[in-house]
Amino acid sequence: MTSLVLLSPAGVVADAAALRRAEVRLRALGFDVVRDRDALARRQRFAGSDEVRLAALHRTAATAPSIAMATRGGYGLTRLLDGIDWRAVAASVAQGTRWVGHSDWTALQLALLAHTGAPSWAGPMALDDFGRTDEAGGVDEVTRDTFVEAMDGSLEAVGFRTEAGHDGLDASGVLWGGNLSVLQALVGTRHLPPPRRVKGGILFLEDVNEHPYRVERTLLHLHAAGVLESQRAVLLGAFSGWKPSPLDRGYTLRTAVAQLRSVCRVPILTGLPFGHVHPKVTLPVGARVRLLVDGRDVLIGW
Repeated sequence: MTSLVLLSPAGVVADAAALRRAEVRLRALGFDVVRDRDALARRQRFAGSDEVRLAALHRTAATAPSIAMATRGGYGLTRLLDGIDWRAVAASVAQGTRWVGHSDWTALQLALLAHTGAPSWAGPMALDDFGRTDEAGGVDEVTRDTFVEAMDGSLEAVGFRTEAGHDGLDASGVLWGGNLSVLQALVGTRHLPPPRRVKGGILFLEDVNEHPYRVERTLLHLHAAGVLESQRAVLLGAFSGWKPSPLDRGYTLRTAVAQLRSVCRVPILTGLPFGHVHPKVTLPVGARVRLLVDGRDVLIGW
């Protein structure tokens, strides 16, 4: 069986029952699931102290399971970046470990890419993707199947539908990105992948609980910092969980994207099924991919 370790490097696991459901479902898919001993640790809003969570990361890297999956995101990995032994994490990748997650996990993925060039996987996490009750939707087929196929090596491409206007786009480069807010927080630090690793890449972005004006402001920051202009294409996933304001008066996420397109020359595609939504695809962070657009159909292959 394929070994899979569940660890909590960021936010506290408030729902132990959801974690148990995730373990049952992942075992049913054929994974040999092991819960890290501190996965349910608690300290304020975190899954244990910084030292406890850092030890869990290093313990997992030393064990080098086939898969290391985050229980959930939240916040917490940014506090650990300066203390992570990146060579140890990269060594686990070299032994076959696939580090999988999204949201706050973006900090780990991008810093790993920055320091070592090692790949990881942007994909589901235990609680929200495999731990939902059946009444709340359970596990959807797309999330389940793309994850399983990515982990066994058979997944070679994902597709989605985008807006009109990009027909014929053919771009190749390193796929990287993740949560928009987390990525922005890495700008100007040694933990953001340098141009030598991601220039001419394909950048994907998502976020949750961020109003479109905040999304626009953050994207314009990345544009002004030269991050967007150095890419072959930008893929926007889901920006979910925000609430309209009476001040919006017609201002929407579409407005924000239109503003960005008016100042940024790089193709910006919407519709990527990724983020704090269901379903979501699993994507190879740090892998070289090819992006093809036929009409409104988009294919990302690797």
